[in-house]
Amino acid sequence: MTARPRAGARGFAASLIDWHARHGRHDLPWQRRRTAYRVWISEIMLQQTQVATVIPYYERFMQRFPDIGTLAAAPLDDVLHLWSGLGYYARARNLHRAAMCIAEQHGGRFPRSFEAVAELPGIGRSTAGAILALSRGGRFPILDGNVRRVLSRHFAVEGSASDRAVIEKLWALSDECTPADHVDVYTQAVMDLGATVCVRRNPSCATCPVSATCVARLAGRQHELPSPRPARTRRQRQVFMLAAVREDGGVLLERRPEKGVWGGLWCLPEFASAAQAAYYVRRMLQGAPARPVPLETVEHAFTHFDLVITPLLAHCSGSAGVPDPAAQIRWYRARAPARLGLPAPIRLLLERLAGAAAVQV
Repeated sequence: MTARPRAGARGFAASLIDWHARHGRHDLPWQRRRTAYRVWISEIMLQQTQVATVIPYYERFMQRFPDIGTLAAAPLDDVLHLWSGLGYYARARNLHRAAMCIAEQHGGRFPRSFEAVAELPGIGRSTAGAILALSRGGRFPILDGNVRRVLSRHFAVEGSASDRAVIEKLWALSDECTPADHVDVYTQAVMDLGATVCVRRNPSCATCPVSATCVARLAGRQHELPSPRPARTRRQRQVFMLAAVREDGGVLLERRPEKGVWGGLWCLPEFASAAQAAYYVRRMLQGAPARPVPLETVEHAFTHFDLVITPLLAHCSGSAGVPDPAAQIRWYRARAPARLGLPAPIRLLLERLAGAAAVQV
């Protein structure tokens, strides 16, 4: 992966390394006792999520899963439970799958070769490079969202990141800029620069260590680069979810398919219409009203669409719908919660239902 660096690339790396010593982030939890495992967990959590949000999740996760063996041996529900609220749940499922792969194929030791790391579930070229660069000083370029933005502005790379030719050019630039020495420091520095200085809106060019050679700044085009992706029409999706509540406070939940929204998490049964939910109640639940009562809607924003949930409340008898233990359905009690992966909006709705039941008592 070694490329012959252009003159500006050498100065770029040196300036960032010097800047990082004085202004970079040095005391993040995953920077302490740095290992490939700890860096891997942090890199996956930090995908599309800000550092401040990740820190408490990371600390709880590492306390429960301090090593690969513990993570590989854990039930998926334990992993999803600690991930609840962090979003993009495929990341958690892939972490669990990758840990099992490492346990089975690599003797429980995080692989050392780039190819083996990049083949693990949920790890692509950039994440593999970041893990090996940060934990072992391997010279591998990276190209996460922050680095794409920094390089696009500094070298005035035109075109959308959805264009393969643009991505290939940015990878080449990333390789040129990655130094032979102090790769771990440089890698952290370029990520920190994109996260704290060369931000998406209102970049702090006055404090940027490479502003003197930044083509976008010299041309006054910081707000034009990187070129925006083609706009997508934001859509709204409406669903009905059954809040079937037993006399003992149990609420009926079902595990969602692994593919799709909230994959693998436990959720209220979902229906396309109130009529479908009512039919399910009549067929499956004892002592429930023929027509569940609609509650206040719940809205949740995903990356490309808004989900509008209409909860339908149905009080059931104590013996209602005891499921087969092997089925992906169960009664959940908010007052004595099981360790399950719950989407944040569903967790809040369950807490609201538990609170309403307490008031009635």
